[in-house]
Amino acid sequence: MLIDTYGRVATDLRVSLTDRCNLRCTYCMPEEGLQWLAKPDLLTDDEIVRLIDIAVRTLGITEVRFTGGEPLLRPGLVGIVERVAALDPRPQMSLTTNGIGLKRTATALKAAGLDRVNVSLDTLRPDVFKTLTRRDRHKDVLEGLEAAREADLNPVKVNSVLMPGLNENEAPDLLAWAVEHDYELRFIEQMPLDAQHGWKRDGMVTAGDILQSLRTRFDLTPEGSEIRGSAPAERWLVDGGPHRVGVIASVTRPFCSACDRTRLTADGQVRTCLFAREETDLRAALRSDASDEEIARIWRLAMWGKKAGAGLDDPSFVQPDRPMSAIGG
Repeated sequence: MLIDTYGRVATDLRVSLTDRCNLRCTYCMPEEGLQWLAKPDLLTDDEIVRLIDIAVRTLGITEVRFTGGEPLLRPGLVGIVERVAALDPRPQMSLTTNGIGLKRTATALKAAGLDRVNVSLDTLRPDVFKTLTRRDRHKDVLEGLEAAREADLNPVKVNSVLMPGLNENEAPDLLAWAVEHDYELRFIEQMPLDAQHGWKRDGMVTAGDILQSLRTRFDLTPEGSEIRGSAPAERWLVDGGPHRVGVIASVTRPFCSACDRTRLTADGQVRTCLFAREETDLRAALRSDASDEEIARIWRLAMWGKKAGAGLDDPSFVQPDRPMSAIGG
């Protein structure tokens, strides 16, 4: 298993398949984009599947989430999903995407074995979407969401980040829309993972702000910590249920003590936390013909050193060098 010195056991693996993205979200990367990883630096499809196999068979991983960048840009994605679905034991598989390519891939991903998707959508207004993402692709995301639901990649979860001066007042409208379309909406506090290092804590829309806004139109009943478990989102029943809304308060209500995640970057580095400044290289071990047992040993050692928390409440907090597009959400 992957246990750390605080007794936390990682069972959830986040796998970044690429650092590339077809959007330029203001809270993630600059308008001109970033210097992408060279192809030889990226893990191959075979290397990704081998690491996931080691994690599932040897290290106790039961859930795998494919992320990016934008994972739908990975040419071999459907094949990777199909191969991971054939592993024994078979992990639960999900994918976090901006939704732009889902209309053409949702059916194939479901057939390959993908269980569900999380789609990022921060606004219902095409003009605001264009401002936030610097791309005019709002319609494509909506169509991608519909395709995911029709392909039975359920529950279809929608992740939204609210930004001051842009979409901070849209929380009630987003929730009404999600309830109407049977999506599970989750608001995520903006985190300090932008390439420009422009994040400021005193300017963010907090979980408290979001809940106050939602309660102007909806009755929210807490679901309870016993149901939440190690999940990052606190959830509430909307008007008595069955629909739910979640809030991931990574900054103001950190959940580090219950964290059960380990992360693999697109270039084969283990990260113990989104906000970690250290990485452990598995790619080098893979390419030097290390055995599965040796790779598992390196991975265990990396997770043993996981810190108690992200340290966002520490005045000396230093933002990670890599933006979210390179780490995986």
